[in-house]
Amino acid sequence: MERRAIISGIGQSAIGRRLGRDELDLTVEAGVAAIADAGLTRDDIDGISTYPGMGAGTPGFGGPPTPDVQDAMGLKLNWHDGGGEGAGQMRAVIAASLAVAAGLAKNVLVYRTVTEGSGGIPRFGSFMQWSLPFGAVSAANWIAMVGQRRMHEFGLTREQLGQIAVNGRRNAALNPKAIYSDPLSLDDYLAARMISTPLCLYDCDAPCDGSTAVIVSHRNLASDLDHPAVHINAVGTALRGRPSWDQYDDMTSMAALDAGTSMWERTEIKPTDVDTAQLYDGFSILAIVWLEALGFCGRGESGPFIEGGHNIARDGLLPLNTAGGQLSGGRLHGFGLIHEACVQLRGEGGDRQVVRPGGRNPEVAAVANGGGPIAGAMLLTRGIR
Repeated sequence: MERRAIISGIGQSAIGRRLGRDELDLTVEAGVAAIADAGLTRDDIDGISTYPGMGAGTPGFGGPPTPDVQDAMGLKLNWHDGGGEGAGQMRAVIAASLAVAAGLAKNVLVYRTVTEGSGGIPRFGSFMQWSLPFGAVSAANWIAMVGQRRMHEFGLTREQLGQIAVNGRRNAALNPKAIYSDPLSLDDYLAARMISTPLCLYDCDAPCDGSTAVIVSHRNLASDLDHPAVHINAVGTALRGRPSWDQYDDMTSMAALDAGTSMWERTEIKPTDVDTAQLYDGFSILAIVWLEALGFCGRGESGPFIEGGHNIARDGLLPLNTAGGQLSGGRLHGFGLIHEACVQLRGEGGDRQVVRPGGRNPEVAAVANGGGPIAGAMLLTRGIR
């Protein structure tokens, strides 16, 4: 049913380390831009969806609730949705595509807003009562265990891991909205201070302020657009293992494996058909996990696959995180990756535009959101496949 939906419009607010702007202000800016990009008006928007909804999470994480955005933008809705439980951050896009497919709405505004660059003091609770006494205060500590396990089991090296950060910074230099764009060499990476072994400073994403919005519409709108429609071909939503940061069945794969497997079960497209991958890199090790979970290389083979950086470069076998990802582009919590996939499929990347063999623009993009116990994946195409 997801193939009945397209991403008809995209928009982003200003993005910065500490903008000092209200989260609702940023959301409206991104939403207005996305609606205009789709050639629609606010009267055409009859659905709204976000992640995680109701301002959940630590300060600067939740974004404005959908009732606030509806009121600020004067929207009249037939369908609305929000929530933190589901297939990663892109659950909001997946929910919107199914709502459109089912006829509950025609055009859904989907947004993700963060002000973590300007955010306050985190709040701790829930499962963290068990990890805090051991000094595991953030996802950096939990995810570091995945990196350690991969080094032990597969021989992953820091030099290989560093290619995710170096590649992202190289691409971010061509993204005018990127948080960090100064050159980063592998030597710079290896010399950076350690945060939680084996993750150093450059393995961790850059907290920022910003909002990303997309319009999910019925595919009947595709012919009315003044740019190529981005079609939703398949989604991956499965969670077949234990929903835990540190007690998943396989500490080298996490929920990404389930999401990736279920996505390929819903399409005739193969990993070799993918022209660009925008893979979640809240920490560099997560992008490595996703490379294997989505079948771009075999189990334990991601280290050699990215060694030297050639395969993941913009002119390589699998151009990766072409706007800089979250390590350099900024922690837009997965939605920046969705936005960039659409930019690349529409051929609007400018200096960072991927050009595939034969001089063609990308036709298939894979996007992944999430890590640990939550994960979602999506195949986007230029045209119906």
